[in-house]
Amino acid sequence: MSSILIENVNLEFVFRPAGSIKDALVGKRVHDAEIKTVHALKDIHLSLNTGDRLGVIGHNGAGKSTLLKTIAGIYAPTNGTVQLTGVPTCLFELATGFEMEASGYQNIKLRSLMLGLTPKEAEAKTAEIAEFSGLGEHLKRPLKYYSSGMFLRLAFSISTAISPEILLLDEVVAAGDAGFIEKANQRMREMVDQVDILVFVSHSMEQIKAFCNRCIWMSGGRIILQGDVDQVISAYQTAMRLNPGNPELALER
Repeated sequence: MSSILIENVNLEFVFRPAGSIKDALVGKRVHDAEIKTVHALKDIHLSLNTGDRLGVIGHNGAGKSTLLKTIAGIYAPTNGTVQLTGVPTCLFELATGFEMEASGYQNIKLRSLMLGLTPKEAEAKTAEIAEFSGLGEHLKRPLKYYSSGMFLRLAFSISTAISPEILLLDEVVAAGDAGFIEKANQRMREMVDQVDILVFVSHSMEQIKAFCNRCIWMSGGRIILQGDVDQVISAYQTAMRLNPGNPELALER
C-alpha cells in the first residue's frame, strides 16, 4: 500500500543579488532590502492513498510543478512534512542523468540504473527500450549527435519502461511521427493503470478527466479547491472566463 501525506507544507525561495566583482572586492554587502523571498507553496495539506489519481490544475506559476518536486524530494519544505510510503518515479525533466558523449545503448543502461533498476534488470530491459524507441542504428551513436526529437524519444522510452509505485507526471510530450506518439500515449495509459498513486500536472482538462479521480486547483502556491474532477475543472474554467487574470477571485462572488 502506497501513500502520500503532506501536512502544513510551506516552501520559500530566497534570492540574493549576485552583485559585481567590484562590489565583492571592496566588501560591499547585500542589504536586506535587496533580498527577495518567494513563497512558492503555502499551507499545503494533502493525503493520497493507493488508488488515488490526482489531477493538478492552475495557471502558469500557480505552484503545480513546485508541488511535484516537493513530493519527489527535490525541494525540501521550509516547514511542514512530506511523508511517502512507496517509491516515487518522476516523469519530468527527462534530460536529467544523460551522458551526451555516450551512445544511446550506454545511456539506456545508465539511466535505468538511476531510475532504481539493478544492473541485471537494466540489462534485461535494454532490448525492449531500444525497440520501443524506434531509433535503430542511431542507438550506437553518441547522444550529442541526436536531434531534439530523437533525444526526447529515447528519454521517454527509458523513463516509462519501469513499473512505479508512485508516478509524478508533469505533461510529458512525446516527439516523433504519429505512430510513435500513439505508442507513447498507450504506454502512458498502461502506466497510469498499474501505479498505486498518480499525481498528474496538466493544462489539458481532457487528460485530467481521462486519467484522474481527484483534482486540486492551485493558485499562488495554495490549494484553493479540491474534490471531484468534473466539479473542480468546471469551477476553474468558469473562474477563468470571469476573471482570467486572477481566477480565484471568482470563488468569492
